[in-house]
Amino acid sequence: MSEAVTKAAAEAVIAAQAPGTDPASAPGASGARQFWRRLRAQRAALVAAVVVALLVLVALAAPLLTAIEGQDPTTYHPSLIDSARGGVPVGPFGGIGGDHWLGVEPQTGRDLFARLVHGARVSLGVALAATVIQVAIGVTLGIAAALGNRWVDQLLSRITDIFVALPLMIMSLALLAIVPASFPRPVLVTLVIGLISWGNVAKVVRAQTLTLKGLDYVAAARLSGWGTWRIARRELLPGLAAPVITYAALLVPQNISVEAALSFLGVGVKPPTPSWGQMLTAADVWYQAAPQYLLLPAGALFVTVLALTVLGDGVRTALDPRAASRLRVGTGRRREHRADTAAEKETSS
Repeated sequence: MSEAVTKAAAEAVIAAQAPGTDPASAPGASGARQFWRRLRAQRAALVAAVVVALLVLVALAAPLLTAIEGQDPTTYHPSLIDSARGGVPVGPFGGIGGDHWLGVEPQTGRDLFARLVHGARVSLGVALAATVIQVAIGVTLGIAAALGNRWVDQLLSRITDIFVALPLMIMSLALLAIVPASFPRPVLVTLVIGLISWGNVAKVVRAQTLTLKGLDYVAAARLSGWGTWRIARRELLPGLAAPVITYAALLVPQNISVEAALSFLGVGVKPPTPSWGQMLTAADVWYQAAPQYLLLPAGALFVTVLALTVLGDGVRTALDPRAASRLRVGTGRRREHRADTAAEKETSS
């Protein structure tokens, strides 16, 4: 009888305190409304979200956009190149016109607009896929280390430390150099980035899981007889959502920069597949004769990384209102306070 009472009390504590049921902390309807209110109070984050949405839309619609223009990213146009001047595009501003909206590449005559929008697909796709791999490995190993016994924790923590200490660029250069050229390069770059740089995600998840383990609703779940992985799935993962989403949002621009750097160094995406880093590699000798060839991919890369960084910071601040924005752009304290107050009133009512 006493055991049944204990289990019933434990279930009651879980229902009252678990993150999945408490309106103040749950990612339910009220929690989502609070998040959107806090995010809307940050104008810079909203602008960044619009920019990111447009970039993703352009990347997804790249075949349609190039079909409307009537070009593709791989066709050479030698008639548009002035061979007497070393391969500089014919016409003003790099050959910009009705047939080529952003002009053409020096030496090859390939359409710059087509290569730029198709390059967005590669750069954004590699960064997002690598982030998914990093989060999946980091969350799994971080939770396993925090919930395992002392030996499991020590083993997984030391493995994580090794991967954190590995120099990403040097390891990526080594791995990409020895893999056969026949292997799809975007897939290879995605795997290399994702499988090497998951260590910090695992550390964040382990630390947060150790904190959550000490809360009452987790202890109540143990008293009720729940298994370790059921507790992890039902009680810990909802509490890990905010820090994991925040960290993942900040990983995407970092992965875009890594992909661009690898392509710039010549071991990333190979021609004729376009990527922004590869375009920068080919443009380094044309910045005087054809500056748009360098400025277009560099500007696209800069805008994308900046927008994703600002958006990631806004998501972090909206999920954790106690943490002030690191950027101090469009995050006025009065607007944040009004948004938090309105959300608290709506929750209490």
